[in-house]
Amino acid sequence: MQDTFIQAYPKLLQPSVAVAGLWLAHGDEPLLSQWLIDALRPHWRAQNYAIKRIELVSVKSWQEVLSELGSQSLFDDASALIVTGNHKPDKAVIAELERFAVDAQTGAHSHSLLWLTPKQDKRAQSSKWFAPFAQYGHVIDCNLYNEQQRQQLLQIQAQQFGLTLSQEAWQLLMSHTEHHLLSAYQTLWRLSYLFAPQLMANSSSDSHHSHSANLDNNSSPPMTNVALDINDLQAALVSDAQFSVFDLSDAMLAGNSAQVAKIIFQLKATDEPTTLVLWAISKDMRQIMQLMDGQDPQALGIWRSKQGLYQQACRRHSKAQTAAWPALLYKCDQAIKGLVRQPAWELLLQAALELSGRRLFQAH
Repeated sequence: MQDTFIQAYPKLLQPSVAVAGLWLAHGDEPLLSQWLIDALRPHWRAQNYAIKRIELVSVKSWQEVLSELGSQSLFDDASALIVTGNHKPDKAVIAELERFAVDAQTGAHSHSLLWLTPKQDKRAQSSKWFAPFAQYGHVIDCNLYNEQQRQQLLQIQAQQFGLTLSQEAWQLLMSHTEHHLLSAYQTLWRLSYLFAPQLMANSSSDSHHSHSANLDNNSSPPMTNVALDINDLQAALVSDAQFSVFDLSDAMLAGNSAQVAKIIFQLKATDEPTTLVLWAISKDMRQIMQLMDGQDPQALGIWRSKQGLYQQACRRHSKAQTAAWPALLYKCDQAIKGLVRQPAWELLLQAALELSGRRLFQAH
């Protein structure tokens, strides 16, 4: 089964979803991949899945994937594997994946495999490795093709935050964030905190008025959203006038290390989610590495207005320097998850300054 993200995402937010079997999500928007994982994770946890990640460093890594799916934990009912990387499975692995998918459909097991890949074109989708996912599993196209899809997704996120924006407010939000998905999502996240007292008051009021009704049934009272018009949003944007990861990206690409440090310190002071900061840094780093490998900026989805900044950043770095970036990004990710002792914000600052051309730690 194949769906676009905008079709699949609302379904995954429903209370009960069958998650066993093969899942393939392809696209170049990391935020959509993260939202997909966030939507699947409650279903995995509700069904007592052991959630694990495997990175495909070569074709041989698929043997590790199959081995993991074949093992049964004493403490968990099944495994949910999040697989990243673009190494395609060989003929033998394809056959195993097909068998895995068919067994999931018949109820022989309840394991789940989610493979996150870059965008796959029509030629790739007609390849043999794609067939088990398309025929027996779930394929989700994690790309946005027009402005309407972007706004639809953001409206879902706004609902999750307890916010409802008027059409004029939506137009202002998209203009303010330059139609950038991550920046718009950040703004909604901040608005949810700004209007948190009102949201809590609404929730408390709803709970009080529907208490007697809930004695007769088990349904929880619906939360009343905070409705924002263009005047509310304008006032909020003025009071919330501060740096975003969008500003951080511009400063890093321009090589303005002083501004980079200033923005990082303010993002930390305002409790910006570290995952969003890491997404911004890793996206720019990946695109610089791809440009240095000769890829076309338009094919990478880089706006014309920012192509000059990316070219400027490419000239500041050598391939020897960028070769160390994946390890640094991995360390940032580990720190955010609490798996290393070094503070996450310290590593994020190091990575951001590295991209801007200033190194905190010189090689000896």
